[in-house]
Amino acid sequence: MLTKKQIELLEFIQKRMARDGVPPSFDEMKVALDLRSKSGIHRLVTALEERGFIRRLPHRARALEIVRLPETLAGSASGFAPKVIEGNRPAAPPRGAMDVQAHAMELPVMGRIAAGVPIEAISEVSHHISVPGSMLSGRENHYALEVKGDSMIEAGINDGDVVVIREQDSAQNGDIVVALVDEHEATLKYYRRKGAMIALEAANPAYETRILPEDKIRVQGRLVGLIRSY
Repeated sequence: MLTKKQIELLEFIQKRMARDGVPPSFDEMKVALDLRSKSGIHRLVTALEERGFIRRLPHRARALEIVRLPETLAGSASGFAPKVIEGNRPAAPPRGAMDVQAHAMELPVMGRIAAGVPIEAISEVSHHISVPGSMLSGRENHYALEVKGDSMIEAGINDGDVVVIREQDSAQNGDIVVALVDEHEATLKYYRRKGAMIALEAANPAYETRILPEDKIRVQGRLVGLIRSY
């Protein structure tokens, strides 16, 4: 039997993974559960792992996977599956997105995206990748990008991972987005609006938050899934 706090944490992780495709950081868990320190979160995570509800992915900072849900949550999350895939990228299939099987789709990989110092904007298809249909939302357009850098490591996004992006030109505070800076630099960061200014926030204390006027930033999509390659 889980405690109230353990259930609250599991539910928070589940909702964030369903929304963003990646688990929340320990700091975000601490704030969500109104705890004073991250040590309390560490104890709750360890307890959930020992009971078989979550699994910590080895050698991956802040990387969690929900293995199962208690009955109190399962009823509200029918069909739940982690939006994280592990494995090597397949060989490139023919150009163009198409159905592969009932629960898989082919997405174009549009080059590399900086999770670190911004790089030149992505524009061309380098290859395609198969992703589960459950990772995609409705009829919206999606594409994939290969991550370069470690600025989002505490969000569970590592150098060499592939992120699945839903095309959209707006974002809410806390979303992880593909942002185009000055029309030529593309980067993957947390989005925070502060009046007429936009903050592009890393998930690694080694990187400073960039705060720019809103006319310097153009949102090109929001993170909805993550594929880890080893």
